[in-house]
Amino acid sequence: MSIGIKVKKGLDIHLAGGVPENARPAECRCATVAIVPDDFTGLIPKMELREGDPVKAGQPLFHSKLDERLKVTSPVSGTVKAVVRGERRKILRVVVETGNGEPERINVAKALSDKGAAREALLASGLWAMLRQRPYDIIPAADARFRDIFVTGFDSAPLAWTPASISKEEAKALETGVKLLSLITDGKVYVSRRPGSFLPDLPGAEMVDVEGPHPASNAGTVIAAIKPVNKGETVACLDLATLRRIGLLAISGTVDFTTTVAVTGSEVKNPALVDTVIGAEISAILKNNIPEDGRNKRIISGNVLTGVAVTSDGYLRYPYRQVTVIPEGDDVAEFMGWASLSPKKQSTSPTFPGHFLSRRLFKPDARLLGGRRAMIMSGEYDKVFPMDILPEYLIKAILAKDIDRMEQLGIYEVAPEDFALAEYADTSKLELQKIVREGLDYLRKELS
Repeated sequence: MSIGIKVKKGLDIHLAGGVPENARPAECRCATVAIVPDDFTGLIPKMELREGDPVKAGQPLFHSKLDERLKVTSPVSGTVKAVVRGERRKILRVVVETGNGEPERINVAKALSDKGAAREALLASGLWAMLRQRPYDIIPAADARFRDIFVTGFDSAPLAWTPASISKEEAKALETGVKLLSLITDGKVYVSRRPGSFLPDLPGAEMVDVEGPHPASNAGTVIAAIKPVNKGETVACLDLATLRRIGLLAISGTVDFTTTVAVTGSEVKNPALVDTVIGAEISAILKNNIPEDGRNKRIISGNVLTGVAVTSDGYLRYPYRQVTVIPEGDDVAEFMGWASLSPKKQSTSPTFPGHFLSRRLFKPDARLLGGRRAMIMSGEYDKVFPMDILPEYLIKAILAKDIDRMEQLGIYEVAPEDFALAEYADTSKLELQKIVREGLDYLRKELS
C-alpha cells in the first residue's frame, strides 16, 4: 500500500520544445568527458591523478580534502587529459579523454547483507557523492546516519522527461538498490512516483504517489508532506537513475555511468533523447540539432529553473539528465520592454494576458525582464511554495544572517531548488536560489 500526497500549491510551466512521448534514444559517443567539482556541494576536491595518467571507469579522480573516503570517480576509461584550474588554483573541471579498458571493480560481496560493506561500496564507487542530504543540501558525511532516505522517481520540472516504462532488468536493479539503501538508514526508503506511472511497487520501499503541479517531484516537497526534517536529523535524497546505478553496482560490482539525456527547448530543431555518459560533451549532445540562424542562444545543462548555463564547448552537469536551449534574447527590441502585454509571455500575474493562457506552449528567452530591487510584494512566494513554512520571512532571515530565526522558519528542510519557482514568480527579481545556498553554507559553517 502506498502513501498518497496531493500538492496544491505550485505551477506547471508549459514550454515549447518537449520530447515526443514515443521518442527513442539515439546513441551519442564523446571524445572527452568532464567532471565539475562545483556540482558536488560540500566537497573540497584534492586530485588523486595527474594530467596524462591512465584511468579506469569507476576509479577516483579526486577526493575530499577533509575526508579521503568521499570520492568522485571517472565515468569512462581513458586518460586524464586536463585538470583545469581557476583563481587560487581552484579546480574548475577534470577532463578525461575517452579510451578503452576494463572498469574498476568494487568489492560488493557483502554489500547486500552488511551495513558497513554497503556503505563502503557506495563510498568506493563514487555513488555516495551522488547522494544529497537534508539539511544543507550537500554530500553526506561518510559516517552520516540517515533517519530516512527519499528517492525521487519522476521529474515535474519544465520539459523534463520521465520514461513510460522500464524493463525487467531495470526493475531488478531498482529493487536491489532499495535493498542496499535499507541497510544504511535507521528508518524507511521512500520512493515517489506519479499515480499509475511506469514505476511498480518496489519491495522494501514505501511508495509515495504524488499528484499536483511542479515542484511535486522535489524531494523537499515529499519530505515536508511525510516527515519534515528537524534540527539534529539527517535524511538522504537521490534520483531514480542513482538508485538504478546503486542496484547495478550491487549486482555486477561495477558502476554504470550511462545516462539518458532529454534535449529540449524552443531552439532545438528536433527535441530528442540521447544515450550518453555522465559529463558528456555538450557539442556532441547537440550536434546538428541547433539552427545556425545567427541568433545567440542560452544552453542550459538542466531545466530552465535550476539548470546551469554552459557554453557549446562545455560539458553535461549534475544531475546529468537534461539539456535545454532557449533564445538569449539579446537581439530583441519590443515595444514597452518588460512591461509588454504580449500574450506570448507567460506570467503568474493576472495583469498580463499570458496568465490566462497558461496551457499554451510558450517560448521564453533568457532576459531578466525587470531589475533587481527590494521585496515589494508580500505573499507572492506562498502561491507557488507548497511547503509549510514562510518562504518570504525565511529569505529575510537569511539575508540578515539571523541563525535563530532561520532555524525557527525551517531552513533545515529546504534546498535551493525548492525556491526555484518562487524565484521565477518574484517581481523583485531576487536570486532566491543563490540566497538560500549562501544561507545554508553560512549556517553550516557557523554550527560546525
